[in-house]
Amino acid sequence: MPFMRRRPLLRAAAVGGGAYMVGKHHARAQDEQAAYQDEQDQRISSLEEQQAPAPAPAAAAPAAGGMSEDTITKLKQLGDLHNAGVLTDEEFAAQKEKLLA
Repeated sequence: MPFMRRRPLLRAAAVGGGAYMVGKHHARAQDEQAAYQDEQDQRISSLEEQQAPAPAPAAAAPAAGGMSEDTITKLKQLGDLHNAGVLTDEEFAAQKEKLLA
């Protein structure tokens, strides 16, 4: 009788041990995959930083024709207002002359 009882226990121990080992293997594989993904993310980030264009320096120097960027921006705003019908032709011309003077 004791011999018959050992086999189910032995079988249960073997199945449980096998399941434990498979679970450990699966967890280890997931950890390795996560580490690989982190490494790839770091490599991509470093490459993006290397390829990112340098920020444009603040241009205090006058642009072509002796106009500063501020003047050009204001002229564009005036043109937009004129096109939208907010400024008349006379008002637009007067403001433009004032900026260019």
